[in-house]
Amino acid sequence: MPSYLSYHGMDHTLDVLNVCEQYIRRLNLTEEQRYLLRIGAIVHDMGFLKGPANHEEVGSEMAAGIMQELGMGESHIKEVKGLVMATKIPQTPLNPLQMIICDADLDYLGRADYPEISQKLFEELKYMKVIETDEQWKNLQINFLKAHHFHTPFAIKNREPQKQAWLNKLLNS
Repeated sequence: MPSYLSYHGMDHTLDVLNVCEQYIRRLNLTEEQRYLLRIGAIVHDMGFLKGPANHEEVGSEMAAGIMQELGMGESHIKEVKGLVMATKIPQTPLNPLQMIICDADLDYLGRADYPEISQKLFEELKYMKVIETDEQWKNLQINFLKAHHFHTPFAIKNREPQKQAWLNKLLNS
């Protein structure tokens, strides 16, 4: 990934994969579901290789091309493309695997490492000239945290309370 992607890089991809692995251990997913979820986690931000614009659409097509070259079936390709597209903000998961990948993608919002990870996103957005000031960043984060919803029972129970604490901290700073 380009070095200016301080957030959407290998660390984020591996974090999403790790969180998906945690869901796999907690849930009774089939081997096929596990396989597809892992692929989705690995490729969900692949579109950033070509740029940030419409990276989900671009990445889902890139993943489809690779999967076709590997001889994977059309149903698997469609499922992985759906996983990638579900992570587009605002997230709109349509099935349980999409709910998992959406929550894995933004799991950090409800974790102790939120400040460090959000700082990486701040640096990336500043580099891309999406935002310029700390105040713009604070307002963006407040609005994002207010609008965001977790989808899985695990994240609602275990991530939402900490996310609300981070939101309250931002509102009161």
